[in-house]
Amino acid sequence: MSSGGGSLSDGVIKKIVLSYTYVAIWIFLSFTVIVYNKYILDRKMYNWPYPISLTMIHMTFCSSLAFVLVKVFKVVEPVAMSREVYLSSVVPIGALYAFSLWLSNSAYIYLSVSFIQMLKALMPVAVYSIGVMFKKENFRGETMANMMSISFGVAIAAYGEAKFDAWGVTLQLGAVAFEATRLVMIQILLTSKGISFNPITSLYYVAPCCLVFLSVPWIIVEYPILRDSSSFHLDWFIFGTNSVCAFALNLAVFLLVGKTSALTMNVAGVVKDWLLIAFSWSVIKDTVTPINLFGYGLAFLGVGYYNHTKLQALKAKDAQKKTVQADDEQGRLLEERDGDGIGRRNDSQS
Repeated sequence: MSSGGGSLSDGVIKKIVLSYTYVAIWIFLSFTVIVYNKYILDRKMYNWPYPISLTMIHMTFCSSLAFVLVKVFKVVEPVAMSREVYLSSVVPIGALYAFSLWLSNSAYIYLSVSFIQMLKALMPVAVYSIGVMFKKENFRGETMANMMSISFGVAIAAYGEAKFDAWGVTLQLGAVAFEATRLVMIQILLTSKGISFNPITSLYYVAPCCLVFLSVPWIIVEYPILRDSSSFHLDWFIFGTNSVCAFALNLAVFLLVGKTSALTMNVAGVVKDWLLIAFSWSVIKDTVTPINLFGYGLAFLGVGYYNHTKLQALKAKDAQKKTVQADDEQGRLLEERDGDGIGRRNDSQS
């Protein structure tokens, strides 16, 4: 008996170690991509302020690698989808993703890493508000009050920001709005039709769309500047490693799906945000004021409470589904037993 118990505990320990290793990899890669993008785009660092070009390099690399993984190595199966579904469902999501990445990368030119993380705390507010607008979420006074508290916390953090830049804030808020709309549209356009992507198939279908949508503003905004810039040369090491990190981050998400719970992912996200704020302050020497931290602390509590209520609702829904399944199973067994009883009675009478 003891050996069985021991092996079970070893298995549990192995599972815990493995899941937290995945989480650590995800935090590291997410952290690396954000800091690396900041380094490339910031005028005081690498000084290559072309966010559309950087996003297009990422999308070219990711779509090429995803194509090789899906079509050549057949790591994952492509999703069965008609051209109509692709044009009506995937293309709009690709457009929203393109604008979200463009604006969020542009914000790194104007804002500190720490302040961008604080503004990203508005994501649940945007997702909930857009969800209510599209009737995917029910309006509840308690949830809206919580959303107001998150917004109030972010407003305090913005008020305390030492290097506040209105254009940078506008770009980041635009990125949050596009990303929130994309997340709601995934529910409306894909999930409702029974279509689900993992990060590899998502890149396989969505990254080429992003590339097409980004090429329009790139030709108008950045191409003329790059063409006339005699000093421009593509550093293959910098942009190659940056693209590898961006793709690896998507793979890390792929590994995390099913390996950890939603709560673990939320906690990991919070740890990553605080690490980035600490890194931004200690290494990049960005100014983080006490008002900044107080405001973000308020927003962080609101986001934590929102995540907690969402998880409780999911658990309740899951428990309800299991109860229904158990009742169905019990009903089926009773029917079978009654059927057997009737059969036996008929046999004895004959």
